[in-house]
Amino acid sequence: MSGGWNTVESDAGVFTYLLEGLGAKGVQFEELFALDEDDLYRLSPVYGVIFLFKYLSGDDKAGKNSKQPEDGEYDFEAVENMFFAAQTIQNACGTQALLSVLLNQSDKLALGPHLTEFKDFTSGLPSDIRGECLSNSELIRTTHNSFARASPFVDETQRTATGDDDVYHFIAYTPVNGTLYELDGLAPAPISHGPCTLETFPSAVLPVLQRRIARYPTTEIRFNLIAMVQDPRINARAIGDMDTLQAEARKRDAWRWENALRRHNFVGFVGELAKEVTRAKLTAGESEYESWIEGAKARTKSQRETNRKRGIEE
Repeated sequence: MSGGWNTVESDAGVFTYLLEGLGAKGVQFEELFALDEDDLYRLSPVYGVIFLFKYLSGDDKAGKNSKQPEDGEYDFEAVENMFFAAQTIQNACGTQALLSVLLNQSDKLALGPHLTEFKDFTSGLPSDIRGECLSNSELIRTTHNSFARASPFVDETQRTATGDDDVYHFIAYTPVNGTLYELDGLAPAPISHGPCTLETFPSAVLPVLQRRIARYPTTEIRFNLIAMVQDPRINARAIGDMDTLQAEARKRDAWRWENALRRHNFVGFVGELAKEVTRAKLTAGESEYESWIEGAKARTKSQRETNRKRGIEE
């Protein structure tokens, strides 16, 4: 793998295991399918959310060349008392947004030795140098890239955005020192959105997200929102909630399977499979080939039904 940063998907399973790969414990991500305050409160404690969106055509990237952002206010003084890093490399914004929540909630979460050392080392540095430290961290880059979808056609280190490309970006929202902050590595400073605590975070962040989405045409639906929450298994173990523990075990098994698939390039396999199918069709003849296909479909359907039943019983 090259020394660059590859793109990762905005996916709860990817981000949860990315965190664990970096050594953090006791947290996971949950996808949010609606901007519903009650749903967010049900996930409490919610340490922050990560928002993926498409840049508007002609948008000034996070207001970098503006005196103030479109919503909220830049808080340049806050940088000294929180973790805020400038994004200095392409494709790193997903992991950077994740760390923007995690490292600002370090008093409530178990970071693990590597991230604790990284936070302590960068705590007195300006945001641009923090960004360089993040981009040059071998552990963070390697862990990030281990969740990138394999592609035999695109070298992400050479990818450049043109005016015709859809460009997407991750940012984070989290409460720090009694204030709701928007943390965007392309912005010159954290963006303050007013008073907020961990307890009031769901009701404080949703109006900010709604205003941001309202800037887009009503036909635009390409947004994704995931929340960093406490690992549900912690409370489930404490109260002996076996149903939740079993549900979470199934969820994590599915995440592990999906993450394993992301690491593999199946183009060669598909190519060889197509060759064999064509060879079998030419050898067996059209009628026998069709019979073979129908039999394979029936066996696949039967196997899926068996697996589904086993999953319910387990």
